[in-house]
Amino acid sequence: MNKAVNDGVWSGSWVAERLGVELLGDPELTDLLGLALRRNPKRAHLLVSNVLGKHVPQSPTVVYGYGFTLGRRVRELLGTEESRRAVVLGYAETATGLGHAVADGIALAPYLHSTRRPVPGVATAGGFEESHSHATSHLLLPENPALLAGEGPLVLVDDEFSTGNTVLNTIRDLHARYPRGRYVVVALVDMRSAADAGRLDEFAAEIGARVDLVAAASGTVSLPAGVLEKGQELVARYEAGNHSSAAPSRLVAQFPAPLKDKDQDGAAGAPTTTEATPPLQPTPTPNPLGARGTARPAPTAPHPTDNPSGARGTARPTPTDPHPQNNRVTQVDIRWPKNLPDGGRHGFTPGHRIRLDRALPAMAARLAEALPEDATRIHILGFEELMYAPLRLARELEQIVDAGVTYSTTTRSPVLAVDDPGYAIRTRLTFPAHDTPADGPGDRYAYNIAGAGFDAVVAVLDDTADTPELHAPDGLLARLAEHTPHVVLAVIPSYVPERPAMLPDPLRGPAFSSYAPEEVGWLLQDLSDVTLEAPTEEREEAIQSGGAHYAESLPVEYQPSEQYQQLFHTALGEAADRLALAVGAVTELVLAERSPHPVLVSLARAGTPVGVLMRRWAQHRHGLDLPHYAVSIVRGRGIDANALRWLAAHHDPADVVFVDGWTGKGAITRELTEAIREFEESDGITGFDPEIAVLADPGSCVKTYGTREDFLIPSACLNSTVSGLISRTVLRSDLVGPHDFHGAKFYRELAGADVSVDFLDAVAARFPEVSDAVTVLAKELLAADRTPTWEGWAAVERISEEYGIHDVNLVKPGVGETTRVLLRRVPWKILARAGAGADLDHVRLLAEQRGVPVEEVAELPYTCVGLIHPKYTRGATGTDGKAVAV
Repeated sequence: MNKAVNDGVWSGSWVAERLGVELLGDPELTDLLGLALRRNPKRAHLLVSNVLGKHVPQSPTVVYGYGFTLGRRVRELLGTEESRRAVVLGYAETATGLGHAVADGIALAPYLHSTRRPVPGVATAGGFEESHSHATSHLLLPENPALLAGEGPLVLVDDEFSTGNTVLNTIRDLHARYPRGRYVVVALVDMRSAADAGRLDEFAAEIGARVDLVAAASGTVSLPAGVLEKGQELVARYEAGNHSSAAPSRLVAQFPAPLKDKDQDGAAGAPTTTEATPPLQPTPTPNPLGARGTARPAPTAPHPTDNPSGARGTARPTPTDPHPQNNRVTQVDIRWPKNLPDGGRHGFTPGHRIRLDRALPAMAARLAEALPEDATRIHILGFEELMYAPLRLARELEQIVDAGVTYSTTTRSPVLAVDDPGYAIRTRLTFPAHDTPADGPGDRYAYNIAGAGFDAVVAVLDDTADTPELHAPDGLLARLAEHTPHVVLAVIPSYVPERPAMLPDPLRGPAFSSYAPEEVGWLLQDLSDVTLEAPTEEREEAIQSGGAHYAESLPVEYQPSEQYQQLFHTALGEAADRLALAVGAVTELVLAERSPHPVLVSLARAGTPVGVLMRRWAQHRHGLDLPHYAVSIVRGRGIDANALRWLAAHHDPADVVFVDGWTGKGAITRELTEAIREFEESDGITGFDPEIAVLADPGSCVKTYGTREDFLIPSACLNSTVSGLISRTVLRSDLVGPHDFHGAKFYRELAGADVSVDFLDAVAARFPEVSDAVTVLAKELLAADRTPTWEGWAAVERISEEYGIHDVNLVKPGVGETTRVLLRRVPWKILARAGAGADLDHVRLLAEQRGVPVEEVAELPYTCVGLIHPKYTRGATGTDGKAVAV
């Protein structure tokens, strides 16, 4: 056992002798680790790292060198190309600096660390629990959530890999949302037992990914029987100040009283004090590679700086300090570069790293100017999760001052302090939390500072932690001033990502749409005052020539003739029962399979009447008051991402059910699936299910439907006058900005022809009559194999080639899509299934009015198919490409 730590005594010997704990494995383990005691119902002993820079003051070059060298090993393992695709994730609070250094060693990878500090206005992209910790909740708050959604390797960094539970649970959670093919676990020490060691390979096989492990040293902790009880008894004895006279140590700080309720070993004990002791011996600098290689010096930073102005004159007394004991505290402005993140809480890119490297020499020089010239022992004290910035400053300072420089950070973790060279935690300073933590007030700690004989201590904090509590008589600065003649405070601005513009509340009737306000909220912007309509022929020519997208303009609203309106009312009367049955069935499937409290999100505008009807059915049958919104989706452009952001901010994405009227060939189904995938990558928000719920699925594209028959849904016969007087949605760059919802118009002037509510009322009136039939149909559907076959897509491809169109986008299958062709596009011909009856009366009338032939086809998987003219030039309608009757 290597004894070259603390006066020639291993800093774990005190615990080892009393509890029989042994470290077995690589010989460098005792250089890397000491032992201490804490109150914990699962584990009394604590492995204390000598090279992490958390509890034990250490040379910043050693601390940084260990992480950097591990990063180099990861890069060698992955190779340069895979390293470019990698993302490094560190754990708060202990491993935030270590993870940063690993990312620096890889050099090509961005870095993110978990945090226990919620940041107002920053969306949470994930989180997990650390069951053995005193503070368990970890949040992931990346500025760019795509960091978590990439396909490259994910490198997870923690200070020790003991049971592996935390890391493996994190991988399991992230893999379920953002599956990857490879993971690398990095730790200073791998301390798994033999039983735990085999779990890594089993876990990798379970998730179907490769999982590698990189560590500086490995071994196990040997624990004799009854060690937990003996450890708890020993802690209790020292808490009471009742230790045996035979013990060769002196109590320096009492352990805090146990927490009540949630935290077994949290930070809510009574404040304690320490007495100055003779200077503690600094920990020798172990080899960062241990037995595996030669120590490699960490790289020096280049000298250009973001702010090259001089360093003198930057130190000043801390203002507004009424406390005499703080007279020796000075504050220095190190001029942290503007908009440079202070760490990896929201992500830290290779570009950020370059900026920091350039700025470090000047910042360290300003810090040096604030220190006494005769100082020989200087300590840099970081703050909880803020480990990396103080570490880099300390390492840079170490290069330019003629003094010994060490580094450590404050912590939330309460540990028993015993003044004995064989114990890792010699002294403890206790002070109140000073960053207004989300979990409320409590104690915080700085270990091995008191009695260390430092000539100056530099506290490096972010501005969130620069509060009155920091400057209070019992605050951190005052506690440090009790044990060192010079305290210097350096405050770094806490980086907060710029908030996007706040999205507005949904539009509602009667101000927008003729629907009642509770029926639907439109996640759209009102473009009613903008002229967007263009003649159908002009639009078709522009669309097919590639000069414009169909969503950049609107067709002139079709005004139905009296004869056509009569057809609509007749069709509605005949189809109301059928519609009510399909509405009830699809709603029951949603409630049974998707969510007991779904959030209905209809695809505007054809899906919106269906969403309203599903909402009415849930209210009629189950007394549910379901939220319902309408959003825009545009073929080739995807779904409105801002609408998804609004939904995610107000509802659980897992409860969202997208609703449409019918499927044709399944283009929108595919569009939505791809759009949700892209949204997850760009925003990191997961949980949205792209599976659409529809009344009719003749294309066999979805598994949540009321029927797969291709029948007339009367709402397809009309445009805005059956959809709340709302136009198609519009997406045009000069009207819709990056933080805007897609647009639409409210045709108030068409109120006299509006049948939107008439349609809803006619179908809802049949709900009581079809209730029993819905129960039977829903039961049958739930028991049936509803796997999509995509028969419709295959049929469309066949028709496209058979008729020489060679573009599936110009083939519109089904009654609803064919009606749209006749109302909005330039139709070429209509294919109708032989023997189709009243379902096609309105199609035949529209075709006659537009001079479009209707061709009967013996074997057609749909009731009808509309074909858009494949070689359109302005004025060309009809089958021969010439202008026909309007």
